[in-house]
Amino acid sequence: MDMEDKVQQAKESVSLGMENVKDKLKEDYHQSGDKVSEAILTIKDKLPNITPTPPGFKPQSSANDLKARLEWGEPGFTILDVRDRDTFNNGHIMGAMPMPIDELVDRAKPALPLNRDIYVYADSDDETAQAANQLRDAGFYNVAELKGGLPAWKAIGGPTEGVMEALTPPDAGEYNILSRLATEKKLREQAK
Repeated sequence: MDMEDKVQQAKESVSLGMENVKDKLKEDYHQSGDKVSEAILTIKDKLPNITPTPPGFKPQSSANDLKARLEWGEPGFTILDVRDRDTFNNGHIMGAMPMPIDELVDRAKPALPLNRDIYVYADSDDETAQAANQLRDAGFYNVAELKGGLPAWKAIGGPTEGVMEALTPPDAGEYNILSRLATEKKLREQAK
């Protein structure tokens, strides 16, 4: 065997050795990754759940249910104000869509998917129930009646908008419960 053959054989041995080293490193890497994944899962199972579960959809919902869902950041639902347009313009839940009850089904059918979560409110709980039933009869199956309507929403500090609402600008507490609690605490302390 001449020198060139020996050099070639040495190169092949080194190359084969390098492939074996690469394969071994890959295997070790995957095994260590699996061990890390197992460790993470073990730790994760032992930690308490600090993320609250979003509220579920209820056919009869309170203002708190709706607000909790908004604060959770859940997309994929619509708030319908079925009062007349002038009343809507004066004040409504922030983000609500106006659909007067006499045009409700004709406007909702082409605009909203039938499986959309819809929260409906009117001037009274009876009108709200009537509007919800119209939507259910039209094929919408995730329709919630917002009990108490706009007054209940305002009572819990839910954000509103409209002409009359603009005359009394909201404070930070209407958008952030922590700010509202801090403001209430200050007022209680000042009252003492």
